[in-house]
Amino acid sequence: MDCKKFFNQIKGKRIAMCGIGVSNTQLILNFLSKGAKVYACDRRSREMIGDLADTLEKAGARLKLGEGYLDNLEVDIIFRTPGMSFNLPELEAARKKGIAVTSEMEVFFDLCPATVFAVTGSDGKTTTTTLIAKMLEAEGKKVFIGGNIGKPLLPEIENISSEDFVVAELSSFQLISMRKSPDIAVVTNVAPNHLDIHKDMDEYVEAKKNIIMHQNAFSRTVLNRDNDITESFRKYVRGQSLGFSMERKLNNGAWLDTKGYIHMAYRGIDVPVMHRSEITVLGDHNVENYLAAISAVWGYVGVDSIKKVAKDFTGVEHRIEFVREVNGVKYYNDSIASSPTRTIAGLKAFDKKVHLIAGGYDKHIPFEPMVPYVIDKVARLYLCGDTAEKIETAVKSDKNYKGTPEIIRVKDIAEAVNAAYKDTKPGDIVTLSPACASFDAFPNFMARGNYFKELVMKLQ
Repeated sequence: MDCKKFFNQIKGKRIAMCGIGVSNTQLILNFLSKGAKVYACDRRSREMIGDLADTLEKAGARLKLGEGYLDNLEVDIIFRTPGMSFNLPELEAARKKGIAVTSEMEVFFDLCPATVFAVTGSDGKTTTTTLIAKMLEAEGKKVFIGGNIGKPLLPEIENISSEDFVVAELSSFQLISMRKSPDIAVVTNVAPNHLDIHKDMDEYVEAKKNIIMHQNAFSRTVLNRDNDITESFRKYVRGQSLGFSMERKLNNGAWLDTKGYIHMAYRGIDVPVMHRSEITVLGDHNVENYLAAISAVWGYVGVDSIKKVAKDFTGVEHRIEFVREVNGVKYYNDSIASSPTRTIAGLKAFDKKVHLIAGGYDKHIPFEPMVPYVIDKVARLYLCGDTAEKIETAVKSDKNYKGTPEIIRVKDIAEAVNAAYKDTKPGDIVTLSPACASFDAFPNFMARGNYFKELVMKLQ
């Protein structure tokens, strides 16, 4: 279906947009402008939503707020927000009544005429998505970037042509109901995550796998060859299968040799691309992100464009982001680390022990896999939030724990920053890398990171 036909079809239709957040606000306004009757639905109260509620009402939206925001929706179509479980009883009830339940990304994929790159994974999604977009742009392509990265793509659909490129970051929540896959699919890795929302690890893995399940023979799939779960996806690949690896030479895909050179093996030819030292951003995990991006864009961009991005790209905000140096102590914001695997990657990025601020909302992910890295790489561990007790127990229960790192319990991030400020000396590193989501104290990891940066900027 083309977008003109779609927008003609929704004219006059009653559409419920579930969740008044970053991704849906633009969509609500867009659909109102096309003549749809839009119900803006959110669990939060009007007071919590603030001025945005007035803005949407003035534009013509009908508000349905509070705990019962999904009850008895008399509409034609429901758009669920990405973080909303596909299997909610209210959505199941709506389907039984004949109401269409969909999402912004599902509709976008149905309508998009461009070549679509899409990235999913437990870690590295945003950086890999950004790298792919920047490499395409460096080659002179017209690129639209969005999805789970925080920008809806459907409002842009009328501006996108078949000559353009779309790069989308997709979460497990977006993928779980997708029935169309991208032209180029990238899976960075899969590790336990979001188990507070998914019913189990199997459902989470199946959602991730969905990025490749509807591809065809003319598609490209890029999988992490060093991750057991993503490696298991290879048998489902229908088109061109490429990989990336930090650990071994590949015949098809990007790989890192023992001397630190990145290669791209493609159709029997192995091309040295660059040395890892040419990458500006810190960490092995970012080298891995580059390998994934190179495999994805190979044939669409040249080596010069790849090397230009490696030199110019300084990282995405909240991802081992250097904040400032105070009295010889460097402070880093790694608020994106909302799982133990992200914190492990953050710790490995530094070549010395750090002062780590961790803890937060409990996503029911075990912390034990992180503990060896904490013991090896952390001088002092400042713990706060709902998971402080769990993390402390995991560390102290490890047979290799001999009293280091010193564990300091604090009531919040502000107290952690003040304690670290007093405890550190010139040459030390302080990093916020929580290993947990932010929802016990902040609306999202960005708010948490920004708050940390504000605290650090006030230090004298």
